[in-house]
Amino acid sequence: MKAWIDNWKLNFSSYNRNIKFFMLANVLIQIGLGVFMVMYNLYIKELGMPETVNGKVISMTATASALMLIPAGFLSDRFGRKWIIILGAVFGAMTLFYRSFTVTETPLVTAAFLTGLFMAFVQVSGVPFLAENSKASERVQMFSIYFALMTVANVVGSLLGGVVSDVFQTILDMEAVTAIRWSLLTGAFIYSCGLIPLLSLKSRSAEIQEKESSDPLVPATDINLKKNLIIIFHFSFASLLIGLGSGLVVPYLNLYFSNRFDASNTYIGLILSLGSAMTAVAMLIGPMLVQKVGKVKALIIFQVLSIPFLILTAYTTSLFLAAIGFLLRQALMNAGNPIQSAIAMEVVHDKYKGLANSLNQVVFNVGWATMGPIAAGLVVAFGSYWGYAYAFTITAGLYIVSSIYYYFIFGKRKLADE
Repeated sequence: MKAWIDNWKLNFSSYNRNIKFFMLANVLIQIGLGVFMVMYNLYIKELGMPETVNGKVISMTATASALMLIPAGFLSDRFGRKWIIILGAVFGAMTLFYRSFTVTETPLVTAAFLTGLFMAFVQVSGVPFLAENSKASERVQMFSIYFALMTVANVVGSLLGGVVSDVFQTILDMEAVTAIRWSLLTGAFIYSCGLIPLLSLKSRSAEIQEKESSDPLVPATDINLKKNLIIIFHFSFASLLIGLGSGLVVPYLNLYFSNRFDASNTYIGLILSLGSAMTAVAMLIGPMLVQKVGKVKALIIFQVLSIPFLILTAYTTSLFLAAIGFLLRQALMNAGNPIQSAIAMEVVHDKYKGLANSLNQVVFNVGWATMGPIAAGLVVAFGSYWGYAYAFTITAGLYIVSSIYYYFIFGKRKLADE
């Protein structure tokens, strides 16, 4: 265990200044967002607004991100990652502070739309920025560390939001809405602290460009637009299948545990938190499998291994087994995310990396948006046992199709082998 930890420390210390500063910035941004997003629906409730306002806020944030992801990807490719990220983060911070003081519906919804709009610039440029500041041999471990840190930071932020609010309300005897507002401001402040390391970023390291252009073991990626678009299409289609499957089950996991097993809110919160923790650990273990079988096979293995646990979750009547199935499916499925990012950033030319990342996220979000009503419909039509069983089984089928598609398109063609 110590040797494994030492190896990760050594790898992290070898990354260049840009990567370290970018990861630090995003840890702060994710903690701030974690605080803000967990507490904001409670803030709206304490203002005395109906639940429909919460729905509008969530919907407008997601819609804005979906609309802006592709334009943000183009702008990132055209003008460079650094300033697109900084501009998005600066204006995103401004919207968070504004939303902390707003008390009427129209400004709340409008500001939520703007937050989604500006966050798309940060969201879409991060993976390409890391790829352009690293060597191909570093990327699997680097993306594993990055995704694990983001997962942990979000959990920390979610927990911190409740703690800050309770401290202000209980110890300082504030009204609930005022205490929550201070919690929101705390989140916005932590988010804003992420701007400091972002402003310290430099343009893509000349050393990285020189090493990659002169290294005979690193093939030159084709700049041809048509070839890159074909590769991006294949990645996006595989992501769409995963998004459709995930959209059937992931947004409703808390309701699944509540409706089928009548689990308490505390138990559900504990299980979901453990799921995030296991995901972070699995992401760090992923590179070990990549070293043995290569990137494409490792990604497919993680996806296929998650399916039996998905089926277990679908049909079990035991809360304990359902929790085990959920935790292992969550960890295995998400462990492949850094590997997929590494593959995509290797086979797509730098000129189109932003577009590739944005399209990948758009189709995944489309999958989530499309399947949400279908999942709810299945539960309403067939009840809390068979409704979830059918939803989880369809998801397993989509995961299988995605894995087969990925194998024949990328595994057979050796597009991303070592």
